[in-house]
Amino acid sequence: MRYLTLLLILISSFHYAKAQEPEKPKPPTTTDAELRNVVMPQVRTQDTTIRRIMEELQRINDSDKQNSNAIQGLLQGREIDNITKYELIRNNIVFASETYYLLNKKIIDLKSRTTTNNLDVFITSLNNPESKELGFSLSDRIVELVEKVVLKGKADKNEKNGKIVESTKSIIASPIFQSFTSLTPPLAIANSVMNFLHSISVNNKEINQNTLKEFEKELNKYVVYYTALNDANQKFEYGLNFNKDQLNLLQDNLYDHIMFTASALKFQLPQRGNKSIGETLNDFFFDFKRDKVVTYFNDLETKYTKGRKIDYEALLRENPNLKEVNNQLEDLVLQTKRFENLYNEYFTLLDSYYGKVNSSLKIAQDNGLADKNTIDTKQAEFRNLKDEAVKEIQASINIKELYNNTDKIKYRYRIF
Repeated sequence: MRYLTLLLILISSFHYAKAQEPEKPKPPTTTDAELRNVVMPQVRTQDTTIRRIMEELQRINDSDKQNSNAIQGLLQGREIDNITKYELIRNNIVFASETYYLLNKKIIDLKSRTTTNNLDVFITSLNNPESKELGFSLSDRIVELVEKVVLKGKADKNEKNGKIVESTKSIIASPIFQSFTSLTPPLAIANSVMNFLHSISVNNKEINQNTLKEFEKELNKYVVYYTALNDANQKFEYGLNFNKDQLNLLQDNLYDHIMFTASALKFQLPQRGNKSIGETLNDFFFDFKRDKVVTYFNDLETKYTKGRKIDYEALLRENPNLKEVNNQLEDLVLQTKRFENLYNEYFTLLDSYYGKVNSSLKIAQDNGLADKNTIDTKQAEFRNLKDEAVKEIQASINIKELYNNTDKIKYRYRIF
């Protein structure tokens, strides 16, 4: 209709212009022969004007089509862009909900680890003054040294010597040493016996300084072994405690991140109260889990469906919280990387501990406390127990499960 109106206006203008033109004088009459000998140009002004009008109309029509196609292309591209943004956000948050759960579960598991029961029993037995794991009992050896070195084999010669032996046995059997935390029981016992002998040497002329030095020299062979074993235990315990502190800090950060996400998605926030973070999050994951997050997005899509089509532009515009959650997921991924580091640190600690315990066993061999075959057997037993502990922890935590889920989060794509 627009084009027809334009055509009528142009034609009317043309006729008006023709009507305004002055009438031209008629040419003189000529004969047919003259007409044949003279060729006159054929000027058809009306036809030329109409043709130009039609060409102009075609040009306008073509331009309108191009503009319409361009506009449709832009609109379609914008719609596709919104779909892509939404699908990226949805997938990321769904995968993140599973990552939250897995990361919390594995933090709790690693925090509960020291070693394994079998490995703990092995180390405890080596550190027990009554144990004969290496072919001797420290308690018996100390009594023997007192009788042979300090009392010169005269333990039963008089009542005074008998009391010294009984007092030594009493010191060794004292339950107070079991409560020592700074030293292992063997070291505490050795120190106490030495202090006892020094105190009685003041009034006992038969126990002189040379005798005490000889006794101390022999006792130190055991002290060096137990000191090395104690050093291994203390450094391993210190490393475990530091690792656990870092895991606690990581869990605090995870809790804060979950609070942000749950609030943005309008989920009920975890109620901590007097409970630990681990307990709080375990309770929270009964509601905040993958299938509930999927349901959340399904409901959101239903709300913004018009006819049979989802209005993604309105969905994203009216729910900016989705973009905020998506753009914070890099922090969650970094938390999983931090857990991976702490997980690997645990096995580094275990390797270091294994090396130090083996070194202490070698000291026992070098000092003649146990023969080579006994030490080799114990080192092989310790290696097997350590390998079993590693496999058990790896199977329990299953770090690959966390890797695979985290890799699905496209956290590098930020939505604005």
